[in-house]
Amino acid sequence: MMDRMGGGVVYTQTNEPANAVIAFRRDEHGALDRIGTFASGGAGDAKPHLTSQGSVTLTGDRRHLLVTNASSDDLSLFSLREDGSLELLHTAPVGPAPKSVAEYGGLVYVLSTGKPGLIGHRITGDRLEPLPGSERSLPSADADPAQVGFTRDGSSLIVTERGTDSIVRYDVGAAGELGMPRVVASAGPTPYGFAITGGGTLVVTEAFRAQKGAAAASSYRIDGGEVRLVTSSVGNGRSEICWAAITPDDRFAFTTNFADGAVSRYAIGADGSLRLDDATAGLAVDGQPGLRDEGLSADGRCLYAIDADGGRIYGWTVGTDGSLTPIGSWEGLPATVAGIAVA
Repeated sequence: MMDRMGGGVVYTQTNEPANAVIAFRRDEHGALDRIGTFASGGAGDAKPHLTSQGSVTLTGDRRHLLVTNASSDDLSLFSLREDGSLELLHTAPVGPAPKSVAEYGGLVYVLSTGKPGLIGHRITGDRLEPLPGSERSLPSADADPAQVGFTRDGSSLIVTERGTDSIVRYDVGAAGELGMPRVVASAGPTPYGFAITGGGTLVVTEAFRAQKGAAAASSYRIDGGEVRLVTSSVGNGRSEICWAAITPDDRFAFTTNFADGAVSRYAIGADGSLRLDDATAGLAVDGQPGLRDEGLSADGRCLYAIDADGGRIYGWTVGTDGSLTPIGSWEGLPATVAGIAVA
């Protein structure tokens, strides 16, 4: 999207009662300029700090945007125009309190949290068509799930469960159907957001239930249907790691620390091992809570994160060594802001 202009777009949702998406144009240097606000046709829960990762998701072909509406229990499908603005195409019911959505090749799965479960759809033309027989409850009624996501090849679907400190994996069949859940204990408490490399390394953040200075991240390998622990609970000395993003070359994972305004950088080994590189690779306001969802541009050159408490988006350029250089910040976001998608 907008590659001819040497930039791209950034989207985030307001999560207000009349939910909407705020769109920003991204120039060739990474600076943002607000395009406008586009109604989702649904309702947010109007609460600060939506407990999720992936409530706003771009499809892999960069033609559509998917947005969960946590209060009206539905999912919005937008098309992306050439200038980065949006056209609402369809809303579809998906279950109580949907807070995370994942897409692969037109197959869409939505994670509901009111009654923890999954439901599948396919993007068909300008609509979201329900996938027959796709509705699944999570293995535990106490799941308190945070995120759903596909592996890069679309063969597996992953869900993190904070309530049970578990990671759940499903095989994805040729028709989009899910196999039986395989549950793995999380290496650390409160598994939250995650990201997956092209080679099948799963990096999971661990908020440690808000224990000051105890937040960490762990890595796993997704091999032959199994999720195998590689590196357990690498702490960063900060607080409340909740969100993760991995660079396109699979060398680095960036995690945002909600309670203290820092972005940490972890190095990912070829074997899936994880090592803390820099606990404060990037800073919004040091020690100030509110830094939340983050996203990398497709070329990996720019990282953006929303600061709900500060009502801003912060941006950094990403060096070849993973270093972060501030671009700037842009105000005007509501305290209920959630989710971010970058193209």
